[in-house]
Amino acid sequence: MSERESLLHFVMDAAEVPRGLPLVAGLTGFADSGSAVTGFTEYIVDTMDSQIIAIFDADSLLDYRARRPIIYFDQDHLTGFEPPMLAFHLVRDEISRPFILLTGYEPDFKWEAFSKEVLNFVERFDVATTTWVHSIPMPVPHTRPIGTTVSGNRSELIEQFSVWRPHTQVPANAMHLVEYRLQEIEHEVAGFVLLVPHYLADTEFPQASLVALESISSATGLIFPTDRLREEGREFVGKIDEQVETNEELNKLVHTLEQRYDSYMKDNALRSPLTDVEGELPTADEIAAELEEFLAYRRGTEESGDMR
Repeated sequence: MSERESLLHFVMDAAEVPRGLPLVAGLTGFADSGSAVTGFTEYIVDTMDSQIIAIFDADSLLDYRARRPIIYFDQDHLTGFEPPMLAFHLVRDEISRPFILLTGYEPDFKWEAFSKEVLNFVERFDVATTTWVHSIPMPVPHTRPIGTTVSGNRSELIEQFSVWRPHTQVPANAMHLVEYRLQEIEHEVAGFVLLVPHYLADTEFPQASLVALESISSATGLIFPTDRLREEGREFVGKIDEQVETNEELNKLVHTLEQRYDSYMKDNALRSPLTDVEGELPTADEIAAELEEFLAYRRGTEESGDMR
């Protein structure tokens, strides 16, 4: 593919794409703690009226060996192939207001070219705002609301929702670059980083997907049906609480995290909620040890059929 060729292939007639809509984005690949991004994007596509606007060229952007697509084997022959997809969708919320959803895999290659395509799309269709979500593991308790760190140039969202504002270097994902480029053209953009309990990072945590939807609602005014996610979240948390009650070490861990969280929220809005009472961050080894202990316990309960 030459540089002059577009990475984006329209399925829908561009003339039929409404102008001035909000863009919502969530890509999977680098970090998706609690399956927050996967959960909220699949929930939108599964529960709402949507159609594909345009699809990115996977052969140019994806490392198939790192994230192998699924092909079905039926006894003695192959029956189907599911290629990975990164696409813009036209979606309608619960009260039929349209918006654009960008979802799929995070590109492995050509980040600058991918970002340029997104910016071209934003300018071509006069996109009103861009809001995106991702999630990372943090030593916070599941018994407290999931917090967010908000980036971008929408100060009202940062002031209202950003509970942790670090000065640090972080490994970037492709949407970080998109946000950076959108800020350069003074387009309204906000990124919500969900701070998911580290001991639930490898699970499908419905509460994380719910908070992702609520964050998008706060930024865009879009309305999403959330009853199913709320019920799934209550059931999931109930199972976690049962495990905490019967596991002394896990109970101690959650209690310690609760103390750190409550101290931060009460006394010092500038101090990280991840620190202990002396203001020290847990070491990577301490976090890894706590996570490994919980995962070992969870594997045991899964084998006994107590938790899916």
